[in-house]
Amino acid sequence: MKPLILISNDDGITSKGIKFLADIMRELGKVVIVAPDSPQSGQGHAITIEDPLRYHKSDLFSDWGIEAYQCSGTPADCIKLAKNHILPKKPDLVVSGVNHGSNTSVSVLYSGTMSAALEGTIEGLPSVGFSVCDYSYDAEFEHTREWVKKVATSVLENGLPQGTALNVNFPKYNGEPIKGMKVGRQAKGRWHEQFDERVNPSGRKYLWLTGKFVNPDNAEDTDEYAIEHNYGSIVPTKIDLTDYKYMESLKGLWE
Repeated sequence: MKPLILISNDDGITSKGIKFLADIMRELGKVVIVAPDSPQSGQGHAITIEDPLRYHKSDLFSDWGIEAYQCSGTPADCIKLAKNHILPKKPDLVVSGVNHGSNTSVSVLYSGTMSAALEGTIEGLPSVGFSVCDYSYDAEFEHTREWVKKVATSVLENGLPQGTALNVNFPKYNGEPIKGMKVGRQAKGRWHEQFDERVNPSGRKYLWLTGKFVNPDNAEDTDEYAIEHNYGSIVPTKIDLTDYKYMESLKGLWE
């Protein structure tokens, strides 16, 4: 029996990236898509609790025989809805993406793409988030096809540890094939934010969040290093945020 593969994303069900991912996954198993009906980038692990969730079938992938649904909620909502309401059984694999834009370093905390994958992990499902470091609407994905398929196949065959998802990022297409994959850690970079203050026609002020990513971490074992050198990056990402080392020191102050 073919494995059941659940696909979601944060760019919305009409994005080029999710279509690309579905095209690959249909070679590996039976695919069901449950994705936001509009872009949800930067939503992190938000869930909908004060508004009703709505969903309905989509025919966007009917030519491929893929069952698809679009949902009014967040990426995390989509995974919850799929597992607990739409799917007849637990999926064998959850894949999210392919995201239009980087989810390396600290961006993993803001990412709706990775939150869909991590929601799968919370549900006990092997889960992977895929991203390409190209924010354009018409981003190029084809240079990642071989590697997306290899990563997904490996997870289907070997599984993942409980509580761990894979955060997989690829460089923007530069005319050269990707050199390979590097397993590493997330770089210790951060966003230096600024607020661009403007005035609307009524004279009222409003703000746009802007910023620049700064990475002082030049080590060769990071996701940023891999991307900069035209490799794909794989970072095992845990849902447990506990600092176990400091926890022991803290006990000495409170116990």
